[in-house]
Amino acid sequence: MKKSVFGSPQEAEAAFYEALERGDIDAMMEVWADDEEVVCIHPGGPRLTGYEAVLKSWAQIFSSGQRLRIQISHEVVLSGMMLTVHSVHENIAAQGEQRPGQPVVATNAYLRTADGWRMIVHHASPAPAMQQTSDLAPAVGPKVLH
Repeated sequence: MKKSVFGSPQEAEAAFYEALERGDIDAMMEVWADDEEVVCIHPGGPRLTGYEAVLKSWAQIFSSGQRLRIQISHEVVLSGMMLTVHSVHENIAAQGEQRPGQPVVATNAYLRTADGWRMIVHHASPAPAMQQTSDLAPAVGPKVLH
């Protein structure tokens, strides 16, 4: 059984990005559902399925020792009672760098379980070149699925 109980998808997502910034494998895997049907796709990487495959991939990434700063922007949230999907831009900079590199577009799906909200999908890929801010559509608020 998981130790942490995330009362909302937003709490689970905050814990995910905190673990990613710290390179903390235990905290990272607390966020994930302990299920063979979880899916993770890192930028430019293959589709990984199952808790063990996801665990091994994050352990390999964190083994470099590089720490990151991540700022989330352009969030779109689709909310339901049992499933929530967040589409975000991850603006990532290595610790010590002043400016983030090209954004990464990520889709994070969270499922409400007996142990609280858990991540079941993380799919990240490089974003296409960004348009100037004035050309971007205004941010859209949360949507509720019925």
